[in-house]
Amino acid sequence: MSEVRQFTVGIDDDGIRLDRWFKRHLPDASFNIVSRWARTGQLRVDGARATPGDRIEAGQVIRVPPADPVPAATAKPKKARPQLTPEQIDFAEAMVIHRDAQALVLNKPPGLATQGGTKTHDHVDMLLDGLYYDLDTRPKLVHRLDKDTSGALVLARTARAAAYFSKSFSGRTARKTYWAIIVGVPSIEDGFIDLPLGKQPGTGGEKMQVDEAGGQPARTRYRVIDRAGNRAAWVELQPHTGRTHQLRVHMAAIGHPIVGDGKYGLADAFLSGSISRKMHLHARRIRIDHPDGGRLDVTADLPSHFAETLASLGFDIDRGDNMPADERAPPTREEEKARARAHAKTYRKERRGERRGRGQAARK
Repeated sequence: MSEVRQFTVGIDDDGIRLDRWFKRHLPDASFNIVSRWARTGQLRVDGARATPGDRIEAGQVIRVPPADPVPAATAKPKKARPQLTPEQIDFAEAMVIHRDAQALVLNKPPGLATQGGTKTHDHVDMLLDGLYYDLDTRPKLVHRLDKDTSGALVLARTARAAAYFSKSFSGRTARKTYWAIIVGVPSIEDGFIDLPLGKQPGTGGEKMQVDEAGGQPARTRYRVIDRAGNRAAWVELQPHTGRTHQLRVHMAAIGHPIVGDGKYGLADAFLSGSISRKMHLHARRIRIDHPDGGRLDVTADLPSHFAETLASLGFDIDRGDNMPADERAPPTREEEKARARAHAKTYRKERRGERRGRGQAARK
């Protein structure tokens, strides 16, 4: 293109950074190119010079200089995604439990990864090509569930919804309620687990552990819904932070691993008899503010193995859905940072005390 181009900012891009706008609409213009245009005064918004970090508003006009030519030899062809089969499209549509103009909610089955990776070829992200419906934009993932965790998974249908939901999840304003079957029964039936988590060395980041020294703050609210003697309990879990494998690590750390979670509970995570060896962790309900106002509140049905275990242990599913509402808000990002600073300060004091103690022992 040899001419100056002009673009009007749409409602879906209201409030985003200018560099983010380029990434969405002109991905061939790299950050370095956009920065050079800004430095030389060629990049303008409503006639005024602009920088990549500027926030833009709906209705503003972005002036973009002519595109730099890309040599054919260096142009990187886009890798085409494989076409979905009719069976895959049917499977994707069968997961949908809520649909509106801005959002989809899926009931993800256990055993299906949210995103692809090494040796992972079947995943939710791959199936999103089958969920365009009446829009020409592909739905976007805004949070994740572990491969073996089932339940409610929110997708954004527009760029505006993606930014809105992502902010809600990162800001801890989304309310997620999980159900789990755990081994044994906690002595305290309604409490918080407050244990920092970090990556376990030597696992390539695939496994987490409680790390009191250098871990990230992690808090989980749990409530016992019902119990099967001392053998097992059905619990409601609410993560107040969003660490990798948080619920699984926390329950194993207090001596009550989630049934079927051999990764963290090892052999102790399985019940004898007819109880399934699959993971018994399900994202039962998601509540999150909606971009168009109001609140998205969706409940996901249980997978068959979980429902069968409830019946086998004599639990009534209505009891879980009729638990008293818990409206205590999770900590804000600022509160979480303050907790992390306080934890680090306490740890440094303890270390200084240990060093002084060793020094005094050496002098004796």
